[in-house]
Amino acid sequence: MMGLMAEPLLAEHTEPGLLRDFGTWMTSEQRRIYALCQRFLQDRDEADSATQDVFLKAFQALKRAGTQELDDPARWITRIAVNTCLDRLRSRKWQFWRRRPSHADEAAILAIAASPSPEAEDRYFAAQIHARLSGALEKLSPRQRAVFTLRHYEDRSLEEIGNILGLDVGTVKAHMFRAVAKLREDLRDLYEGIR
Repeated sequence: MMGLMAEPLLAEHTEPGLLRDFGTWMTSEQRRIYALCQRFLQDRDEADSATQDVFLKAFQALKRAGTQELDDPARWITRIAVNTCLDRLRSRKWQFWRRRPSHADEAAILAIAASPSPEAEDRYFAAQIHARLSGALEKLSPRQRAVFTLRHYEDRSLEEIGNILGLDVGTVKAHMFRAVAKLREDLRDLYEGIR
């Protein structure tokens, strides 16, 4: 579970705007940014670390910027989070240290832990679906995953996604189309029987 981050120490309480209220703003955005990072990185500890990096980068940028006010702080912090996650996904060092059981091992572990009660069975199948979706998301390119996550988990418009990622709307649509096509192919067996 996400740990609570300590509010950055502010030497002066006379800082302007967002920097003055950074602790309050950080608290209001922290859960959303953590959830975004977890969807990208598929690892709670890594998402927690990335979330801390995001707010540290934001604080340092605000200190450098001085009195400059932001038009949309939520979009700005989302962009920092997306870029931080994309950097971590590209990092071979992170990939080397990432240890996750294979899908076959994960299925075997879940099968052993299954309970005969319907409630446990529902949780088991929900975990199976979550694991399949997570695995399918991992197969997407970092850009496709970014576009899909921002659209379907953050409910961002295509224009907002383009602004956050620095892409034009046509490119965003192309990444979205490819992401959805790959996910449909990977998850076809989950929805084929449902009509």
